[in-house]
Amino acid sequence: MRTFIRSTAVTTTAVSLALLVTACGGGEKADSDKGGKGSAPSASATSSAPAAKALSAAELDKLIVEQGDIKGHQVKKADTEDVVPADKVTTDKAACKPIAHAMSFISPGSPAASAQRKVLAEPKKDATASPEDALLGGLGVQVTAVTLGSYDGQGAQEAFASVKTAGTECAGGFAVVHGTEKTKVSKVAPESATAGDEAVAFTVTSDLEGQPFTSKLVVFRQGNTLASFSTISFAPGGVKELPKAVIDAQAAKLG
Repeated sequence: MRTFIRSTAVTTTAVSLALLVTACGGGEKADSDKGGKGSAPSASATSSAPAAKALSAAELDKLIVEQGDIKGHQVKKADTEDVVPADKVTTDKAACKPIAHAMSFISPGSPAASAQRKVLAEPKKDATASPEDALLGGLGVQVTAVTLGSYDGQGAQEAFASVKTAGTECAGGFAVVHGTEKTKVSKVAPESATAGDEAVAFTVTSDLEGQPFTSKLVVFRQGNTLASFSTISFAPGGVKELPKAVIDAQAAKLG
C-alpha cells in the first residue's frame, strides 16, 4: 500500500500542478455522475444469485470508469508499479487478506479477470488563493484506486463475503506486507454504503511513518462483478467521506 501511496503522491503533485497552470478540467459528461442504481444489501443476495460466467479483461476494460465519466475528476490507468500479483500482498492474519487486497488494486478471492483505474478529484479553484496555498490545496485532493474483478460461478459472492468477514475479524488491525514494504493497519471501522446488489465500506487507519493515516474502502458486488474503491488524501486528517461520485459512476456503468 505504501507503494500506491508514494506513487499517488507523485501523480497528485503532477496533476495538481497541471490543473493549476492550465485551469483545465472541463469536457466531462454533464450527467454521468448522477448514475448508480444502488440498492440495499440483501441478506439472500449471496445464496440466491445464479451461477455466472466471468467477463474477460477486455470486457471489464469497457465497463470500468474512464475519463469523462465523473464530473470534476480525472481518470487514468493504474501505473505499472501500482498493480502487483496477489501473492505479493500478504497479511499476518489470513482473514484480513481480502481487505489488504481490495486496498491494493487486487480483486479479493479468485477473479478470472480484473481491471484498474486511478481517479483523482480535481482541486477546487480559488482565484484569491496564493500559488502556495493553491498547490497545497491540490495536494489534498482525494485519489481513489478503482478495481473491477469478474468471477465464475459464485466467486463474486464468496469474495464479497470474505471482505465483509474481514471487516469484523480485523477491526483491531493487522500487518500488511506489500512486496518488500510492511504497513501496520491499526483499525478497521464500519461505514454505511449502498450500491449494486450488496455493499460494504470501512474507514481504515494505518500507520504511515509514525503518524495515523486515514483512508476509505468500499466494495460492492453487481452480479458476478466486484468493484473495489480505496480512497486516500494527503489533506490533514486524511479522507473524511466516501467517494460517492466515483462509486455512483461505476455502479451506473455496471448497470
